[in-house]
Amino acid sequence: MLSDPRKAPKGSSFILKASDLQLRFCTNETQATREKFVAKLQRLGFDISVPEVFSPAPAATAVLKERGLRPHLLVYDGVLPEFDSVDKTNPNCVVIGDAAENFSYENLNEAFRVLIGLEKPVLFSLGKGRYYKETDGLKLDVGAYMKALEYACDLEAEVIGKPSTVFFQSVLNDMGLQPHEVMMIGDDLVNDVGGAQHCGMKGVQVRTGKYRPSDERHPTVTADGTVDNLAQAVNMILSQRGH
Repeated sequence: MLSDPRKAPKGSSFILKASDLQLRFCTNETQATREKFVAKLQRLGFDISVPEVFSPAPAATAVLKERGLRPHLLVYDGVLPEFDSVDKTNPNCVVIGDAAENFSYENLNEAFRVLIGLEKPVLFSLGKGRYYKETDGLKLDVGAYMKALEYACDLEAEVIGKPSTVFFQSVLNDMGLQPHEVMMIGDDLVNDVGGAQHCGMKGVQVRTGKYRPSDERHPTVTADGTVDNLAQAVNMILSQRGH
């Protein structure tokens, strides 16, 4: 498995696909529908298809329908179409994602009021990242706002996306593989590596993006390997085949 495919050099995915190894892309992207996300990558020359990409919003939609829940949405406008098929009248839960500028006091307070007014409040968070990196620097991720609502409403959010074991297990089920047969590669020590390891997979961290030197001294999560770039990770996988 690879984390956000935008961080993957195009040649690396081609090399993996040229082998007989299965490849899936796991992302906590919640600012665009999966279809638009993949279309953008295809225009940039990536060999990638929608069924190969696993993201939180489609998974959340499935959970909402299965449990008969009607969400109040605090998400980025670009991902709203993922929830078109879900009944949103008279909300009985809240779904938050990386809403960016939509994380205003007014919008957060509205989500709080929905939750605090429910007898059994349910909060879904599309991932729980602390921050992410854009071209202009680091930005707060959904996890910070999730924690605010958890504290205010005295509840624990249900996380959909990395590092959720249920999320990783859905990818394993799609590949028809057992955890010990799969390796996760990503730059986020806790959500990529730690989440995969908690599910029984191996996790390799790439020294790019969210990576910090302090990650290699983390008190609770230790990567099964650390590499400078994805090309090195691909070489590691191919060299260890059959071992």
